[in-house]
Amino acid sequence: MSAKTNDLYIFDCYMKGVVIKSTGSWYIVRLTDGELINARIKGKFRIQGIKTTNPIAVGDQVIMALEEDGTAVISNIEDRKNYIIRKSINLSKRSHIIAANIDQALLIVTLSQPKTYTAFIDRFLVSAEAYHIPTIIVFNKLDIYSTKELEELEDLKREYTKIGYQCIETSATENINIEQFKDLMKDKTSVISGHSGVGKSTLLNTVESSLDLKTSEITDSHKLGKHTTTFAEMFPLSFGGDIIDTPGIKAFGLIDFDKNELSHYYLDMRSLLDQCQFNNCVHINEPKCSVKEAVKNGAIAEFRYKNYVSMFNDDETETYRDKGY
Repeated sequence: MSAKTNDLYIFDCYMKGVVIKSTGSWYIVRLTDGELINARIKGKFRIQGIKTTNPIAVGDQVIMALEEDGTAVISNIEDRKNYIIRKSINLSKRSHIIAANIDQALLIVTLSQPKTYTAFIDRFLVSAEAYHIPTIIVFNKLDIYSTKELEELEDLKREYTKIGYQCIETSATENINIEQFKDLMKDKTSVISGHSGVGKSTLLNTVESSLDLKTSEITDSHKLGKHTTTFAEMFPLSFGGDIIDTPGIKAFGLIDFDKNELSHYYLDMRSLLDQCQFNNCVHINEPKCSVKEAVKNGAIAEFRYKNYVSMFNDDETETYRDKGY
């Protein structure tokens, strides 16, 4: 096999790149010059200390050796600065890495068609906080909301902004705040997530038409979205940065969490933790609890606290839909 003239890839020499797509046993890796190459894992390659269904994730920086057939074999992975995981769809006791080496997460939320409940939002925020990933909440489909839903939107924006999360409103069909949404992604590696049908692909197509991502209509029966993204995939943005598009997530179970530390990932609880009477207070049944007092006086929203209790009790059902929060 002949080597390339620029000596970038010589057979049996190592090269580096970033994983932009995983389809199971094969990966697509983008090299530093932008060229794409198909790669696979050598042998029983695994990442130490992370029990996941996918040993390599989109966003991983990998080291490879070129094969005679023009593909590459991944021999090593560089240390991750962070990653975000969720429970595996098929193996409830295993986790799946959604993406790695992320600058920020863009959580797309809709209050209608489909409705995103705060239980899902808070689970995502807790996981992102635990893995040191800043999150921006994007309330999409602003153009379809009823008066009541617009009031709910203002309430949620007020509460999450008070906590410290940046919130923006968007509508791809009406071109509302699309430039602001675009500016959020400039020169950053962002992961975009949310339920199926919230408009992730439509938003991305609006800011970067060359992506041409598949979109679908909402099902009439349950007002839920259809899955259009099968695998997570990273795309370069013409205005700078990368976006990682992810499959729609129905639920977001917490992985490997010490429930006694759950409150540390609640930004509105963190500053109060040293004010409880007991050092091991879990803020549910204990007396003289600063968190429960904050809920009582309105400093912490009641729906946030209910979601906390649900997570603490490992209630990963969707009963919160019936409770309306």
